Amino acid sequence: MTRILLVDDEKVARALYGDYLTAAGHSVVAVGSLSAAKAAIAQTPFDAVVTDLILPEGDGMEVLRHVKEQHPGVEVVVITALDKVDPAVRAIKSGAAEYLVKPVAPEALQHAVARALTSRQLLRENESLRHHLMLLEHGQRIATTLDREHLLPVVSGAFTAVTGACAVLVYARQGETAKLLGGEGLSPEELAPLDTVLAPRLSGNTAPLALDGLPGPCPFGLLVPAADADGIRGWAVLLFDAVPRADAVPSAGFLAKHLALGLRNLGRFAEVEDLAYLDDLTHLFNTRYLHLVLDREVTSAQASEGVFSLLFLDLDYFKSINDTHGHLVGSKLLVEVARVLKGCVRDNDVVVRYGGDEYVILLRSTDSGGALKVAERIRRTMETHHFLAREGLALTVTTCIGVASFPEHATDKATLLDWADRAMYRGKKGSRNVVYMAALGLEATPPARHSTPTG
Repeated sequence: MTRILLVDDEKVARALYGDYLTAAGHSVVAVGSLSAAKAAIAQTPFDAVVTDLILPEGDGMEVLRHVKEQHPGVEVVVITALDKVDPAVRAIKSGAAEYLVKPVAPEALQHAVARALTSRQLLRENESLRHHLMLLEHGQRIATTLDREHLLPVVSGAFTAVTGACAVLVYARQGETAKLLGGEGLSPEELAPLDTVLAPRLSGNTAPLALDGLPGPCPFGLLVPAADADGIRGWAVLLFDAVPRADAVPSAGFLAKHLALGLRNLGRFAEVEDLAYLDDLTHLFNTRYLHLVLDREVTSAQASEGVFSLLFLDLDYFKSINDTHGHLVGSKLLVEVARVLKGCVRDNDVVVRYGGDEYVILLRSTDSGGALKVAERIRRTMETHHFLAREGLALTVTTCIGVASFPEHATDKATLLDWADRAMYRGKKGSRNVVYMAALGLEATPPARHSTPTG
């Protein structure tokens, strides 16, 4: 049953119009003054207001303005004994749904209120459609963001626009733990204590959860799991400076489903992207990745005055192995060499199959002295290792290794690679099974020497 507030200073009019509206199936509250109307509106939610234009302490226009300012979803029908155009125009321009001149017939009043309520319902439905369209647009934007750096601002902007959150934190599930991808709307100083409080509460949480008493400027929170058919993929934590609106939970839940889709797509895209940087045979990184990581490493080292080194390796007499045992054995040997090399360096170092039987190793935060020690360790390990022993071959393979360091030998990618290659080539022209450091005067390597790089 719809609730109607009737405002008229004439007792007879209140009774008459109240009967009309009650007969039409509405619940009516009748008052006789502006102050009483404001008091009633403050206490009870109404669906529509019917007001006389002339009232004690004010007029119906003030009732109209008050309703539109404080309760914009409520429609107002104005009734007056003034059969003039100007008041009607002012009322309609101020937002009145209908304007009726006394005496008002029951059918006219009932139809006016019905039209006002229908208009209100249409506006609500339009608002709901706009809200759902906004949700859909934000959700699609989240789900189709395949750049990890762009995902956080897209997610944060969507949740903020839809729920009114003052800050957003995004977590991704990693095994049984939650990893903070980042936060928007907070300073690093505000983010750190929040992560400490929130992270332990996330991993086992599978339903939306209201939070309060959080540290920082936004003490209220809403934790929303990002789940799909395969389970929890992450969480969004929305922070508010006041208790969140009632519609925040369903809206955030809708966006969280798209966040799960976005995290899944991002993971799949990363897997495909990784394949583009891996050598098909050895599953080491390829030269495409080497150039990418070298660009980053040079930029980082220049900014921090850091150091790093390159090792350029070439297997000795690898062609004779192919000629003697066949290319299949040669390929298996290259795979085993890759395993040996990875076992000689740290996890954060980068081992690359450069091409054919050549490898390049990036040693992070390592100067030339440290690089020489690693190179010698690799040379000795290769020399003493029996390759393809399980196949009954127990082949012995040695390697020449060239060493060049940033910034000692070069401060750009191309020159650094060239110096490491020259140092390696110096060993190939000599006794082989040796380590050489880059130095001025080293002979340039002939272009025809290199096999086609893998990529």
